Amino acid sequence: MKHGKKYIDSSKKIDRTKFYEIDEAFDTVVGTATAKFDETVEVHVKLGVDGRHADQQVRGAIVLPNGTGKKVRVLAICKNDNQKIAQEAGADFVGAEDMTQKIQQEGWMDFDVLITTPDCMGLVGRLGKILGPRGLMPNPKAGTVTPDIAKAIKEAKAGKIEYRLDKTNIIHCPIGKVSFGSDKLKENFDTLMGAIVKAKPAAAKGQYVKSCAVASTMGPSVKINPSKFQG
Repeated sequence: MKHGKKYIDSSKKIDRTKFYEIDEAFDTVVGTATAKFDETVEVHVKLGVDGRHADQQVRGAIVLPNGTGKKVRVLAICKNDNQKIAQEAGADFVGAEDMTQKIQQEGWMDFDVLITTPDCMGLVGRLGKILGPRGLMPNPKAGTVTPDIAKAIKEAKAGKIEYRLDKTNIIHCPIGKVSFGSDKLKENFDTLMGAIVKAKPAAAKGQYVKSCAVASTMGPSVKINPSKFQG
């Protein structure tokens, strides 16, 4: 991959051979973000587990104390009284069969999170092939299949994020924007890493957090010492 001059200049400010302390890492990420837009800051954590085994899966959701800085569009699929509750809680789109048909027939996908109630999972289940590959399928572990739809909507709007392993046993998670500054980003980072360490499967052997790095959208990554997160 070919990088531009700004990225190369930023890279020169980072020592690739060392592990940064958390405070220094976020000061560096914020200081080397040079794009004209407000870049997202992401965390990349490689875990010493094998996600192919059900007892080594790492997955969950947390509300970041400072949110993500992104406006989250919520689709609520529910029926009867829950529709009014969902609207009052701030859902951007509310419906049942009408919404699932819109997704199936029109390919409509103008939402970031889909929240549903257990009684509508039969409806939503039919959308598995569309929602699954995009990471939008509701899941009880992530709190997106719940009888308390109002709470789930408010949490999604407040900056709830889901963390889960990819096929290479790495978790990729946004934790805010460069404009948050290093202190708020660090608070969000501490919350995420605390949840990941807590979610360590009993079947995991050896070093749990293999590597940890943070980076802005257009900037180079900064490595943090993984030994800090062994729980």
